Amino acid sequence: MLIPDNRVVMISGANRGIGLAIAQQLSKAGYRLSLGVRNPKQVDPASFANEVIVVHWDAIEAATCDEWAAQTLAHYGCIDALVMNAGVIKPVGFESGSEADLDLMWEVNFKAPWRLTKATLPALRESGRGRVVNLVSLSGKRLMGADNLGYSASKFASTALTHAIRQAGWESGIRATAICPGLVDTDMVADVETPDGQFKITPEAIAATAGYVLSLPNEACVAEILVNSRLEHMF
Repeated sequence: MLIPDNRVVMISGANRGIGLAIAQQLSKAGYRLSLGVRNPKQVDPASFANEVIVVHWDAIEAATCDEWAAQTLAHYGCIDALVMNAGVIKPVGFESGSEADLDLMWEVNFKAPWRLTKATLPALRESGRGRVVNLVSLSGKRLMGADNLGYSASKFASTALTHAIRQAGWESGIRATAICPGLVDTDMVADVETPDGQFKITPEAIAATAGYVLSLPNEACVAEILVNSRLEHMF
């Protein structure tokens, strides 16, 4: 990972799992961080290697997107990157789940990242090297069973959002990447068992992938990175 020159990165859902692993690795690399979490008391800024602020942010509270961006700018004076990690999964198909579950996934997995992008886009343009890393899922590239319909739909939309960000910000140096992991060893899929010969990806591996994306110059844009934990015929 290249020296970040004290670049400022906002990371959503950084209190555990992939988000926390990304925050820890980026902090060690010299990035200054603004962490958006529902309960800031769950995160100790002193536990990181570099400067960190922790701000209340909730994916289902629309106003907190603008508030988080404003607090980050007030503290650091700039925003160089946005890592959108927070997500939720519910089984919703034709005979499972509910419309309320579907609405929740749409709110957290698509609308909240859309709002965060709108809130940070001016600062990312001002940076001249703005980066957006969107933690999507392989479910945003293919459907794994009818009961996964609702989650996949929200993640397909999230993939489209990432491409729209890149197109909207290209001339200002914004580069956006969708990282699409398979099963990652987090609380979200703790009850999912892996068959013999398969494994769950470590959060640290996804964190390293995000760090790689952030280290790339404007001249090298990677639109999507698929990270699998098993052999699939589609990939």
